[in-house]
Amino acid sequence: MPEYPDELADCTGFQWDPGNSEKNWEQHGVTQGEAEQVFFNRPVRVAPAKHTRRERRYAALGQTSGGRLLTVVFTIRGTLIRPITVRDMSRRERRLYEREEES
Repeated sequence: MPEYPDELADCTGFQWDPGNSEKNWEQHGVTQGEAEQVFFNRPVRVAPAKHTRRERRYAALGQTSGGRLLTVVFTIRGTLIRPITVRDMSRRERRLYEREEES
């Protein structure tokens, strides 16, 4: 799994859509703060995800400061990371993340 895409290194913050933020809390019990921690804690793995015709999307596999393993699907708008969905990692994602962590 590749590391950060080049444009992620230039990001200066986050841009939250109120609807996505609420959905992530209601459906997955993930706060904005937890989602943002994924990008600051190591290791974090980022790879291209399915994208729409309008924008490229990425998936970040990482962990919160409390050790919760999360998947963050996001896009980059200018210099801001815009999370789209955040949820607990699936079993398959955990295996991939842990395998990458060992190497």
